[in-house]
Amino acid sequence: MNVDAAVAAMAAIAGLCTGVFAMLAFRWSERDQAKPTRTSLHTEAVLPPGVDTVLSVLRSSAVVLDEADTVVKASSAAYALGLVRGGRLAVEPMLQMARDTRRDGEIRQVELDLPRRGTGRGDALAVSARVAPLGSRLVLLLVEDLTEARRIEAVRRDFVANVSHELKTPVGALSLLSEAVMDASDDPEAVTRFAGRMQNEATRLTNLVQELIDLSRVQNDDPLEDSEPVLVDELVAEAVDRCRQQAGTKQITIAAGGTADLHVWGNRGQLAAALGNLVENAVNYSPARTRVGIAGRRVSVPGGDLIEIAVTDQGIGISEKDRDRIFERFYRVDPARSRATGGTGLGLAIVKHVAASHGGEVTVWSAEGQGSTFTLRLPEAGTVRDRERPSDLTAEGLDDEDRPYETFNDPLPAHPAPEVLP
Repeated sequence: MNVDAAVAAMAAIAGLCTGVFAMLAFRWSERDQAKPTRTSLHTEAVLPPGVDTVLSVLRSSAVVLDEADTVVKASSAAYALGLVRGGRLAVEPMLQMARDTRRDGEIRQVELDLPRRGTGRGDALAVSARVAPLGSRLVLLLVEDLTEARRIEAVRRDFVANVSHELKTPVGALSLLSEAVMDASDDPEAVTRFAGRMQNEATRLTNLVQELIDLSRVQNDDPLEDSEPVLVDELVAEAVDRCRQQAGTKQITIAAGGTADLHVWGNRGQLAAALGNLVENAVNYSPARTRVGIAGRRVSVPGGDLIEIAVTDQGIGISEKDRDRIFERFYRVDPARSRATGGTGLGLAIVKHVAASHGGEVTVWSAEGQGSTFTLRLPEAGTVRDRERPSDLTAEGLDDEDRPYETFNDPLPAHPAPEVLP
């Protein structure tokens, strides 16, 4: 009897112990599951209160690292820049900065050039990285993309340098010519010759200053503030009238067609300046006794119709290596020829800015020895197209003696540009 009782008591004790151990093991398992893991990317619970909210509104790319260099939190911009891959910080210099800051608590900042991933482009991504401790275990990395800021600064430096050079040339010439006039005061023929050159330099300086003003205006003004429906025929008439003297001197015929009943929406002054620059370039770079063509048409594209205005010349053409740069400020394909024709290198830059600010674009087709076609594409003023136009604005309403240009159907018989005039 005593043996059986003892066995039963021992079995009861063993069962009780097993139950206690099972309960403790279950509790410990629950606690382990509740603990955040270091390898998880979704560990907002370990961040100090309010940090997550602050990081979400920062413009900089943000990355939070723990003591094992594991990414605890990273913004979408950090992934877009390629800073984080596979839950780890992928930029070694930044990782080393984070380790040094974690060790001594000192805030560090550095500017780096990072290669662009997957773009095939040779230029680097310029960034500014700042590392600071976040609490006792975490490190915060803030990265600012400086690429665009550096590009704008480089453009500004180049612009200032080019303006200084372009202004210095005519000003220096005027100074020398004035001295020459003083020295030749007893020679009327020399005075006349030097005075003529002074007039040329003064005209060149005036044109340069005016184009700088025009470029500044189109860059700073919002064309939508003074926008209105603009008749393409009127823009063509203004552009041709602007170049009438130069064309007459070189016996160049300016012919236009296809512009009737076409309207664009925008700032009349800016659009007239842009088209005038294209026509003036065509006249200046065309040989004598040739023709400059101006053609317009409506093109249907997704999102609304576009108006294309193509200006064609029979000049020297533009080489392939120069086509991508001709819209840069102060860039000249032939500097000597540009100075001879009074070019400043700003005309096409103005055209580009006007087209972009009006929601359009300007493109070029060219072949050396055959000429060039510049095409200005602008959104159509669709609501105006259905309105009745005054008879004096229609192409049919213009008398022959009032029309400043010829009309024609095919502006490019010698070298058609398929993209412009199929």
